[in-house]
Amino acid sequence: MPDNQSRDALSLFTHDKTSGKTAGTLTADGEKKAIAYWIKCLEIIKDNVSPHIFNTWFEPIKALRWENKQLTVKVPSQFFCEWIEDQYYSLLQKTISQVLGEDAKLLYQIVVDESDSKVDKRTIKLPAFKFPPQPSNIGIVDGTSDRKTFTTNLNPKYTFNNFVRGESNQLAYAAGLAISQDPGKTRYNPLVVYGDVGLGKTHLVQGIGNKILQNYKKSRVLYTTSERFTQDFINAIQNNTQNEFINFYRSIDTLIVDDIQFFCGKEKTTDNFFHTFNALYQDRKQIILTSDRPPRDLKDLDERLISRYQWGLIVDIQQPDLEMRMAILQKKSVDEGIELPVEIVEYIAKYVTNSIRELEGTLISLIAKYTFENKPLNLALAKEVVNGITKKEPKPVTIDDIKELVSNYYKMPVESLESQSRKHEIALARQMAIYLTKQFTQLSLKSIGAGFSNRDHSTILHSCQTIENYLVTDPSVKAAYEHLHKTLKSK
Repeated sequence: MPDNQSRDALSLFTHDKTSGKTAGTLTADGEKKAIAYWIKCLEIIKDNVSPHIFNTWFEPIKALRWENKQLTVKVPSQFFCEWIEDQYYSLLQKTISQVLGEDAKLLYQIVVDESDSKVDKRTIKLPAFKFPPQPSNIGIVDGTSDRKTFTTNLNPKYTFNNFVRGESNQLAYAAGLAISQDPGKTRYNPLVVYGDVGLGKTHLVQGIGNKILQNYKKSRVLYTTSERFTQDFINAIQNNTQNEFINFYRSIDTLIVDDIQFFCGKEKTTDNFFHTFNALYQDRKQIILTSDRPPRDLKDLDERLISRYQWGLIVDIQQPDLEMRMAILQKKSVDEGIELPVEIVEYIAKYVTNSIRELEGTLISLIAKYTFENKPLNLALAKEVVNGITKKEPKPVTIDDIKELVSNYYKMPVESLESQSRKHEIALARQMAIYLTKQFTQLSLKSIGAGFSNRDHSTILHSCQTIENYLVTDPSVKAAYEHLHKTLKSK
């Protein structure tokens, strides 16, 4: 690790945004101590995060100096700093305390301009641990009638304003906006938002909570996870404080519970949550839940609770399409103060498709390489970053890929898809292949027609419209499409 530290750190000047004073040159001793301490911190962090997370978010951080019980580290941007604190606040805080002592502090030094190598690098210094969940000043009543404050656990950065909307999340967003204006009084109670990991469920539900607090300043809003609720329940049993636990949760005006799928198999916790749910609902308090799957697919969960989830609105957040992924990248890059060329935005959006979280991680990796390694911000750098994350050179789906997949699914030769046969089973498979080709390739209607025995563009449009009609009216066609679509997405 010491060999990887920037050698120009010995002559680096820092600029305090608030005071404008020059901090002076780093001493060799201060740098060596900083590097040694940060290596110890990284050893602990590495054991607590995945290799991809470590390489993306922690390896780019460089130790600069140690003085006055303050460890100064260099990060590429303010967004980078805020993201790691948002996701790994507790881990960072515990690690710094363990390695440096309880009274030690971590200081970020954020590079904001490295465009001219002849000019001293201008930086902004920010104290670490400045983005923890903020405790509210809301009074609650527990079993002893004492008024206390509690932590809402809402991240103030998760708002409607920075939530990128598109077709994949429009209904969930609209429902959330309606709830924030009249919590507990709409038809969307409870609101259950489900979808794969990293698609923005947590951002949306916390955005609802923050908007409710903005509209109703005295409202009692609590964000928690199913695991935290379970642990609170276990602690209440161990400490003989069940009444306080019950009274606390039932005093909430808006209860937001993330990842309810982890309630599965926990009978006593589930039973307690069932009664909490009933009490809040009967008092017309708002309940917002997230899950990685629809409630009906939750196994080992009390049927009574599943039926309660279905009282309100159940809505999914789907994978963002290409245009939405591009919009997310453009918004995040603007927040970073970097204007990405269109070809870079389009390339990353085209090949990083698993989740919004992975998309953001790719952007940060790109910014880190641009910032620390002084590489030009071009398409070659974007390809290098994407290749490093996916571990393989991404290859676009081709019309031949789609033909082969569809022919295997319908158990017919590829030649049948290209034939003039009008048999229903062959025509349906051909139309499905055409529809998927239009979705997964950049080919024009004329080019798609050429791939299917020179059919004209009106035939291609008719095939697409036929499949879209089937998706609404024929469950078997819909199931086939979903399977084929998922398989192609995984490519």
